[in-house]
Amino acid sequence: MSDRVITRRRAVVSGAAAAGVALTPWIARAQQAAELPLITKPIPSSGEPLPVIGVGTNAYGVETAEEMAELREVLARMPELGGKVVDTARVYGRSEEVIGELVEDIGNRDSLFLATKTPIRGDVSDTAAVLDVSFRNLRTERIDLMQVHNFNGLDVLIPAFERARDAGRIRYIGVSTSTDDQYDQMLAAIERYPLDFIQVDYSIDNRTSAERILPTAQERGIAVLTNVPFGGRRNAASLFSRVADRELPDWAAEFDASSWAQVFLKYVVSHPAVNAAIPGTTQMRHLLDNQAAGRGRLPDADMRRRIERFWDSLDS
Repeated sequence: MSDRVITRRRAVVSGAAAAGVALTPWIARAQQAAELPLITKPIPSSGEPLPVIGVGTNAYGVETAEEMAELREVLARMPELGGKVVDTARVYGRSEEVIGELVEDIGNRDSLFLATKTPIRGDVSDTAAVLDVSFRNLRTERIDLMQVHNFNGLDVLIPAFERARDAGRIRYIGVSTSTDDQYDQMLAAIERYPLDFIQVDYSIDNRTSAERILPTAQERGIAVLTNVPFGGRRNAASLFSRVADRELPDWAAEFDASSWAQVFLKYVVSHPAVNAAIPGTTQMRHLLDNQAAGRGRLPDADMRRRIERFWDSLDS
């Protein structure tokens, strides 16, 4: 066994121990997954490989020392497990500030791909000031991906993003949405601007973006981040409740999935247009489970259809 594999296995065990998580069977499964190859996909505009499972942070606007400690452990362990993408937004309360403080304290900024978004509403005409807030909050001189959130101020922000990219302050630019009713705006933005990334909602229970958005992004060579891969904070419980009393099918082993969360995530990132999924992650046990989905094999086209048929056959 290579030193790299040993290090990954130790990261799983030590991460669980540090977070006070018992070595349950799913921890053992995470250890086994740590021995599998890491799955990455290239960013089309640069060829840079990106691990397919990141972290969403819409619940990172915390205040207490206890809450901060738990998030610190997640951000410290994620790159050790193979993850890289940390996606946040100005609208997520103190999320940017919390991430900036924790990453600075951990000292692993260079191991992360930091993505954030501009304000979801309000005046953004002073583009320099808008961008400076994110740089200060995240305590970094370089943001990997800056996104216009829900198209607010799109026409003034994208040129500002391009200037910042030319100056080396931003590496990639993009736009984001998490609602189907903004898909026409997304398609218009793709048509009008030279985007590196788009971010869009996509899950086994919400495949609407696969009809027009994902094929268009793939055709244009634009990377895709998928948000709410479990349906979002409000709908995740409903999604998992549909399989709560069901054993994992034998066919899940064909693409190295050992939990329902991994089935759902592997389904999402196996779409040929998708570069990475960003499930909201605030707890070590969820981090271990989710990051395990970023290793081993992915469903092929036939298996994707099988997963869809299975899901559609369930009682809602």
